[in-house]
Amino acid sequence: MFAAAIQPRAMSHTSCCVLLSISLALACRFWSVCAEFPTVFGDKSSGFGPVFEEQPVDTIYPEESPEDKIIMSCRTRANPPATYRWWLDNTEIVIGNEDDYSLMGGNLVISFPDRSKHAGNYSCLASNEFGTLVSQKASVQFGYLDMFSSDEREAVYVKEGQGAVLLCDPPPHFPEDLSFRWMLNEFPEFIPLDKRRFVSQTTGNLYISTVRASDSGNYSCFVSSPSIAKSVFSKFIPLVPIAERSLRKYPADIKVKSPDTYTLLGQNVTLECFALGNPIPQIRWRKVDGDLPVERHNISMSGSLLHLYDIQYEDEGLYECEADNSKGKDRHKVHLYVEGAPEWVEKISSSERDIGGDYIMSCLASGKPKPHVHFLKNGRMYGKNHELRFTDLTFDDSGMYQCIAENRHGTIYANAELRVFAGAPSFEWNPVKPKLLGAKNGRVVIACKPRAAPRPSISWSKGTELLHNSSRIFIWPDGSLELLNVTKSDEGKYTCLAENDRGRANSSGSLSVTDATKITLAPSSADISVGESARMECAASHDPTLDLTFIWSLDAHVIDRDREHYESKMDVNQDGQAGTSSSELLISNTQLRHAGRYSCTAQTPVDNVTVSAELVVRGPPGPPGGVRVDEVLTSSVRVTWSHGTDNLSPISKYSIQYRDVQAQQDWRDASTSPVNVEGNAEMATVINLTPWTEYEFRVIATNTLGTGPPSDPSPKITTRETRPVVAPSDIGGGGETSRELTITWTPVQPQYYYGSNFGYIIAFKPHNDPEWMRVTVTDPQARKYVHKDSKIPPSTRFEVKMKAFNSQGEGPFSISAFIYSSQDVPAEAPTIIEARTLSATEAVVSWVPLQLQTVEGYQVRYWRESVENEASAQRALVSSRENHTRLDNMKPNSHYLIEVRAYNGAGYGPASQRHKIYTKKAPPSRPPKIIGTKMNYSGTTINIAWEQVEPLANESTVEGYKVLYRPEGQPSGMLYTTVKQSIDLPMKKGDYLVEVRAHSEGGDGAVAQVRIADAFIHWIQDMHKISANAAHMKQMMMRFTVMILMNDQQMENTQMIT
Repeated sequence: MFAAAIQPRAMSHTSCCVLLSISLALACRFWSVCAEFPTVFGDKSSGFGPVFEEQPVDTIYPEESPEDKIIMSCRTRANPPATYRWWLDNTEIVIGNEDDYSLMGGNLVISFPDRSKHAGNYSCLASNEFGTLVSQKASVQFGYLDMFSSDEREAVYVKEGQGAVLLCDPPPHFPEDLSFRWMLNEFPEFIPLDKRRFVSQTTGNLYISTVRASDSGNYSCFVSSPSIAKSVFSKFIPLVPIAERSLRKYPADIKVKSPDTYTLLGQNVTLECFALGNPIPQIRWRKVDGDLPVERHNISMSGSLLHLYDIQYEDEGLYECEADNSKGKDRHKVHLYVEGAPEWVEKISSSERDIGGDYIMSCLASGKPKPHVHFLKNGRMYGKNHELRFTDLTFDDSGMYQCIAENRHGTIYANAELRVFAGAPSFEWNPVKPKLLGAKNGRVVIACKPRAAPRPSISWSKGTELLHNSSRIFIWPDGSLELLNVTKSDEGKYTCLAENDRGRANSSGSLSVTDATKITLAPSSADISVGESARMECAASHDPTLDLTFIWSLDAHVIDRDREHYESKMDVNQDGQAGTSSSELLISNTQLRHAGRYSCTAQTPVDNVTVSAELVVRGPPGPPGGVRVDEVLTSSVRVTWSHGTDNLSPISKYSIQYRDVQAQQDWRDASTSPVNVEGNAEMATVINLTPWTEYEFRVIATNTLGTGPPSDPSPKITTRETRPVVAPSDIGGGGETSRELTITWTPVQPQYYYGSNFGYIIAFKPHNDPEWMRVTVTDPQARKYVHKDSKIPPSTRFEVKMKAFNSQGEGPFSISAFIYSSQDVPAEAPTIIEARTLSATEAVVSWVPLQLQTVEGYQVRYWRESVENEASAQRALVSSRENHTRLDNMKPNSHYLIEVRAYNGAGYGPASQRHKIYTKKAPPSRPPKIIGTKMNYSGTTINIAWEQVEPLANESTVEGYKVLYRPEGQPSGMLYTTVKQSIDLPMKKGDYLVEVRAHSEGGDGAVAQVRIADAFIHWIQDMHKISANAAHMKQMMMRFTVMILMNDQQMENTQMIT
């Protein structure tokens, strides 16, 4: 059954469908060579088997899609037209029995798709009388993205300066190709990503390396599925930064770590890496066992993303991300594995073969893991390896064949039709050349390739003479005729006769003999140094009726005259003599690769002749070989090598270079013993190396013509271990929490570990105590140790020193440092004297200060009762010298709770008794409406009038108005207060703004603005100078325009002054 022949579906498919010369009649269509030809196919000669033009592809159907059908494509070119069948997994779909399946041409239409019935792998079978083809498999899957949980998300509290991680936790979904963004407070305010903030496109989590007060807000994870065009977002997560007196610094700590990753050849890969820390860590990438691909990688998002493009097998290996700030480093390594979907190395193609003959149909595929290859014939399993061998072909071997290669990453198909042919010989498509040329004393081969099946017998004749094999004449097995030592007597008409059991045919051509080509000037050998030039000359005589060309080659490879370093010239009919030509080859700025045997070939359409010369190029030495390392000690090794080529100039000296493998250093010149390594040496000792360090070495040779390229690197070695000599630096610390002593330091760099099992010994004691306490820290990257002891007195001076150790012993102690144990937190709570509201958004609180030297300041916390959590309270820090502060950013018309506590380096003391206040109603939200602007007769004052502001029910009662009279462009000016609805203001030079707002116990309301232009004032004053007659002034109609800016709209109000 067909179902048994189909292999399990792989993850993806690539189809290759090839159909070439199906029959001679079809060949006419493609090759434009049409003529009648004997064949056994009869009427079938114009037909051919199916050729796929469109195949089904993997489909993801959104479960919420308004479309009510899926169309799986299948279309072929065939004569007669193909019929179609479809299979779901291993079961044939019976069209007509199922209401939800129908055919439209060859396409399968799935109506009202349902996951339980229609999900699976589909295949299309196309058939006609010439055979059957199976399409690539294509999956139908159903995409969905559920809503986030409706449960409230817990708030995240983080000290300012520390890092934060907000978890996305995306809902169930398919497929996996989600993209993630985060909203802040409301849609669509998406947070910008920078070196401080990062969103992992693997988990969706939001990472903030260093939290700031400005990060406070509500965050929501926004998830999009491009495959089904749907997005959802989570409940908001409150992020609450906790204020610190001063931002502490934290070492880099990598939180986003790409796991070991598998990818496919040719794909693109993105590796993620992001670290928390303060200062913001710098992120760098490297390939541990090689270099990043120069043209195929990119680093973005301030180093957090490493993009690798068009992945190749050599990209497999270990990649390392390093995060670094002033407090420390962190590293993460990820292994990238590269595998490959199947690709054709050799594939089948359609063919027409002779009856009774032999034929091999073969296909080879590459991939990782190695693909499994098998054959189908007319849709059924036919062979289980990469090759089909046919002997004594019959018509039953004709049919549609498919070669299938598959591994876990995909399946590819190669399709072909095999036709078995029988017919009498014919020269119609490949006759003997009618005009043949041969050079005197040369060799001539005349091809005879008729089309025939079975294979015909071949005979030759010259004129009426039948030819037989002799010392000068030979008939090849393929039917070609060879003539040796040709003379003028060999000229004439030659005929090839082909015959089989179905008929005979012949074809003829005439042979003419020309003069042979001869070299008259051969190039001369030369000996030069790198950078010099060489010239070679060549001349030849030839039959004047034939065209001659010169071909120059180096070591049997033809020279491209357009390439750098080469230039050639040719002189036809040299010195005016027909049949004589010459050529010149110039080699400039010669390199070592240009040395070798140069050949000049003089060639005509009939014959050719070649002569050669040697070019010797001397230059700097080649790379030494076989570099090895032995006698490895703590700081020295012995390097040995074998001499490379000296390029015909004796080697005068060698130099050795090294590099630290882990540090990825550039190559450096090594110190050696002896200092100068002579040219006949094959070993030297490298000194001044670092213990317990992995190195590789290379050797470079020099002669009088220069320094050659370096050798290949030696195998990697690690110098022996020894006890450390470097102690930790920057020892400090002190008290953080009561009854604790915190010791900090800068760790020793890895290149100074000098051995395995590296760690630290810390010795500390109270300054006047004779006995030291010792502790061991085994983490070489540790930066802090906290000693907890309930007996540690507060504010006590300690002496601290440190040293390093490894498996070989202990190193020297550092210089002693002096630190202090922590203070006790304040034991008393302040007493609030007064707390009162100033407006709708402000209040003032005062308290009785504590008479304690250990108090560094006070923290005031305030929050809305029954509305906000205590943990989300607003905070204000006050110096210990102050006993009151103003509270702002409060909500109008709200009950607030206030408490005060003292703090110092050890922490916060107990809170005071809570005090309750009630903020005032909000100030009026509507601005005054300007109803008039008038200037007095003298032009010295201007009157501004407005309507009474009526507050809303939830707003404070208007107590009066504030008028700010200020120069335009400046924030301050003269402030007036009034209970009236108008005011007279003095006229001044320059452009001025008048701002009017209502005032209430809840604060100042919205503002209305009036602009007074300087040009108008000057005009009024000039008119006043022209006429002091009041009556005359009253008769003049003076208009001015005042622009009133109110509620973000511009109004134009024109007043008449009389």
